[in-house]
Amino acid sequence: MKTQARWIARIAIVSSAVLVAVTVGLPVVHGQAAHVRWDIINLTPGPTVNPGGQASAMNNIGETITFTGTGTFVDPSGRGGTSSAVTGGGNWTITTASGSSSGTYEVRGLVRFEEAPGVFPGAVDNIGSPADFRSGLAVLRIEYNDGELGILVVSCSLVGSPATIFEGITASKGFTDFWKAQPPSGSPTTANANRTLFHVGSEEEEEKD
Repeated sequence: MKTQARWIARIAIVSSAVLVAVTVGLPVVHGQAAHVRWDIINLTPGPTVNPGGQASAMNNIGETITFTGTGTFVDPSGRGGTSSAVTGGGNWTITTASGSSSGTYEVRGLVRFEEAPGVFPGAVDNIGSPADFRSGLAVLRIEYNDGELGILVVSCSLVGSPATIFEGITASKGFTDFWKAQPPSGSPTTANANRTLFHVGSEEEEEKD
């Protein structure tokens, strides 16, 4: 019995040593935070990317909400996730059959960001660097100046992006969902409405700047 116990003890020691060796040899994978700027943009001939555009969406009875806006957020894992590290906002206007209302909004949080395939053809970039252009989908929590809460969905489709990605925005305000994004107006390279864009960089890249 004593001999058997000694063998069991030796096996346990050897097994532990092997486990430690294997674990130490494994690479450690760390998520890298993505620092993202989003814009509702205006394209001018060139094409030239400018801030200060507007984008609209409609609800089920044809009322329209229109946004301007820009902001930033941090995707902590770089692979989609919630975050309160956000900035930005803009203006909103709702147009109905009986008139319109307007105000401002602020971004309160990131629900999720998913980067997508796609490239932008050569352009002058008055926002950032063309090398940082990205397609994707961002879902942002927002607060309107009248106290109502909502969601702003910013979607960007570039050359080579899957056809499932739309270009523009959708939004909610209180219990009303403006779910029907309005298509970009003008040509693909000179659209002055319903265009969006992301600029994406890593935390490491920002520290180098």
